[in-house]
Amino acid sequence: MSLKVSPLLYRRHLLVTALAAGLPALNTLAQSRQTLRISTPAVPDDWHARMWTVLKEQLDKTAAGQFDTQIHLNASLFKQGAEPVAMARGNLEMSTLSAFDIAKIVPAFSIFTAGYVIRDPDHLMKVFNGPIGTELFRQVSEKMDVTVLAPIYYGTRQLNLREVRNVKTPADLKGVKLRMPGSKEWLFLGEALGATPTPLAFGEVYLGLKTGTIDGQDNPLPTVRSAKFYEVTRQITLTSHLVDGLFICVSNKLWNNLGAEQKVQLKSAAMAAANFNNENRIRDEQQLVAFFKQEGLSVTTPDVDAFRKTVQSAYLQSDYAKTWPAGLLERINNTR
Repeated sequence: MSLKVSPLLYRRHLLVTALAAGLPALNTLAQSRQTLRISTPAVPDDWHARMWTVLKEQLDKTAAGQFDTQIHLNASLFKQGAEPVAMARGNLEMSTLSAFDIAKIVPAFSIFTAGYVIRDPDHLMKVFNGPIGTELFRQVSEKMDVTVLAPIYYGTRQLNLREVRNVKTPADLKGVKLRMPGSKEWLFLGEALGATPTPLAFGEVYLGLKTGTIDGQDNPLPTVRSAKFYEVTRQITLTSHLVDGLFICVSNKLWNNLGAEQKVQLKSAAMAAANFNNENRIRDEQQLVAFFKQEGLSVTTPDVDAFRKTVQSAYLQSDYAKTWPAGLLERINNTR
């Protein structure tokens, strides 16, 4: 005796069977998806916060379903300065590191923390996308367990003061409590500029300026705007003392776990993010002086040659210069 099965029940049986057969493949796909946690102290309006969205969107297109990209702004996942150790331990997949972060472990990098070494954004990119960058990034990978995917232009750092001062030379900054991140390299730069360097986390700078805990801070102009420091300061002095770069980095624990094609996709996404950041920052810097004047800030230009001479002299007489590889400064200067 045979049982008759309705066409509807038969189709349902086929669907359930197909789904059941596909579950192992789906589970494997879910398990192989790479978690990509990104931590940055950047505020949402800053270009080097927005660039992470560019990276995520490109990965979603070129490596669909392969990466679970999670972006954490405002140092909400790791405090500023904790990212290098977190990546080395495999507790964090991606972040941006500064030359100051890297110089703690790779002393040769301290040359890029010195004032008036990199001339402009174009020079920055040529140095790090050429042989010098290749050599130094290899050391970063070996000593820090992170891989540099792309350099980015963070901006040209200017002084931003709570009260208007007549600043012409470094001597005019005597006694000014200038906020700096809390590493010896940053503090040395603040001292070389003639100020009293005061360590303070980025997230505390706005309140510090408002209350007078600090007298000023130094950052590129787009950061002054995005972090709204112009609301609690009265002057910008265009010292242009540091053409600053950041480096999009990935933990070697993740990087070494990727296939060759995934590495190409991730590096390409990082470069797209870097280009997005660079184009927008350079454009902004060209326009922001007018914006700050409209907001009521005094924008002044000091004797930049006097600042350059004083700052370079301080570095060349310091222990930092002793850690610079022989001939590196000349190679940087000769990069065109």
